Amino acid sequence: MNTQDLKEVKIKIIEFLKLKGPSLPVRIANEAKISLIFAGAFLSEMNEDRVIRISNMKVGGSPLYYLPGQESQLENFSNSLGKDKEAFILLKEKNMLKDEEQSPQTRVSLRSLKDFAMPFKSDNHLFWRFHSFSESQVKELFETLPKPKIEKKEEEKKIEIKPEIITPKPQVQEKTEEKALDIFNKDKEEVKELETEKKEPKPKKAKTAPTQFLEEVKLLLSQKSIEILNTEKYDKKEVIIKAKTDKEFLVFAFNKKKITDKEMIKAYKKALSQSLPYMIIIKDDLSKKMKEAIDASKLLLGIEKLTT
Repeated sequence: MNTQDLKEVKIKIIEFLKLKGPSLPVRIANEAKISLIFAGAFLSEMNEDRVIRISNMKVGGSPLYYLPGQESQLENFSNSLGKDKEAFILLKEKNMLKDEEQSPQTRVSLRSLKDFAMPFKSDNHLFWRFHSFSESQVKELFETLPKPKIEKKEEEKKIEIKPEIITPKPQVQEKTEEKALDIFNKDKEEVKELETEKKEPKPKKAKTAPTQFLEEVKLLLSQKSIEILNTEKYDKKEVIIKAKTDKEFLVFAFNKKKITDKEMIKAYKKALSQSLPYMIIIKDDLSKKMKEAIDASKLLLGIEKLTT
C-alpha cells in the first residue's frame, strides 16, 4: 500500500460514512478493504485531524464513527443505551431538564449521555438540554417560564428562622441519592466537575534514560545476530534502527508493554516510505486482539465487493 493508496482509503471511509452515517469500525474496514487493526489506526488519525468524530456511546462494545453534522443520526442507536435510555427519552421529550428535580438514577444517566445531554448553568442551577435543542431555544424557553416572586422568598426566609419540630425523613433514599451522585463529583458548583469523574494521580514510573533504552535494544539485536547499520532515532520512549541480516529492514522498539494500532500503522508508513520490511520490539506479548488481526491479515488475499 503506497501513499496514494493511503489517501484512497481515507476517501473511501469518508464516502462510506456520507452514505451510511454513523458506523462501527468493522463495517468501515470491510468497505475500505483493509484489516480491522489498520481501520482503527486510520479512524484514530482522521479523528485527530477532526475529519471524523467518535461517539461516547458504544454499540456492542465499540464506538461509532461519524462525520460532523451527523450527530442526530446517533439517535438511531439509542437502543444500545441500556439503563440510560429512560433518561434519553425523558430529555428528548422535555428538551430541557433541571438537574436537582430529577431522580438519582436520571441524574447519573444524564452525566453518561455525553452525545445527547448538554450541561449548562443558570442562576447557580445545573440544567441539561437535548443536543438538538439549541441555546437560542433554551433562552426562549426560559423567557416563557414564570419568574419567582420576591415576597415568597422573604416569607420562606422568615419561616426558616422560626424554631420548629422536624420529623426525620427516611435516610435510605437520601443515602441512595448521595451514593449515586458521588460517582461523578462531590462539588456541585462547577458544571465541568459535575460532568467528569475525578481521577487520582497515577504513581510516577521510574524514568529510563534514552541511552539506556537504546543500549537494551542494541543488546537484543546483537544476541539475535542482527547487524545494526545506523540509528535513525532514539529517545526514552522509542528507538528506530536500520538493521540487516540477509537484507535490510527497519526496527521499531517501544519502551512499553503494549503497542497501539496507531503506533503500528505509523511504523508501517515509515517503513513503506523507505520501501523496507520492518520488525517491532515491545516489552510484553501482543494483545490477543492484535495477534488475531495480524494473523488474519497474513492469510488475506483480498476483499472484493459483491455487486448485484
